[in-house]
Amino acid sequence: VDYMEKYYTDFIPNFSTAKSPMMMQGAITKTYYADQVKKAPKDIYSVAIMPCTAKKYEIGRDEHMKASGVNDVDCVLTTRELAKMVKEAGIDFNELADEKVDSPIGQYSGAGTVFASTGGVMEAALRTAYYLVTKEDLKGDAVNFKAVRGLKGVKEAEIDIKGTKIKIAVAHTLSNVEQVMEAVRAAKKAGKPSPWQFIEV
Repeated sequence: VDYMEKYYTDFIPNFSTAKSPMMMQGAITKTYYADQVKKAPKDIYSVAIMPCTAKKYEIGRDEHMKASGVNDVDCVLTTRELAKMVKEAGIDFNELADEKVDSPIGQYSGAGTVFASTGGVMEAALRTAYYLVTKEDLKGDAVNFKAVRGLKGVKEAEIDIKGTKIKIAVAHTLSNVEQVMEAVRAAKKAGKPSPWQFIEV
């Protein structure tokens, strides 16, 4: 978001209005979960474990990040920071006894399991949209990403939802965003439609 605000402000109206999965989980934790365990949202300290340091910046943004009146997520640790803490504490996961995990929100979908991989949020959204339109599950191999010729670190796919073809692109890491956005900008300048209707970074 910060990158787009600095370099591609003309495309801000095209942003998804949905929060990131991390911020959605934080909002659910401070509202629904708080209600389930009969705690005030201010008494819950929400920590997210994320692979990307940009998530630390995200929790400091003001836009709709306080569903309960307090921060949806209070702290972000990177996976590397957590691994270091576990190592320093001398915790050996192989020695830990099995126990039942918490299940504040026990239902989940297959689409939810792909969130953590690059392109996972997009694939989950497409699977959900496909189901809402067709009342059928999208086949497992229906989203078949291929490398985009001439664009390093970018993959694309096309999905057909009842005759409407949706072209999608995934830019792996922020360093590959510029080439995707320049392709979109060039198409716009030439009066052509965007090469993709859905882009995830």
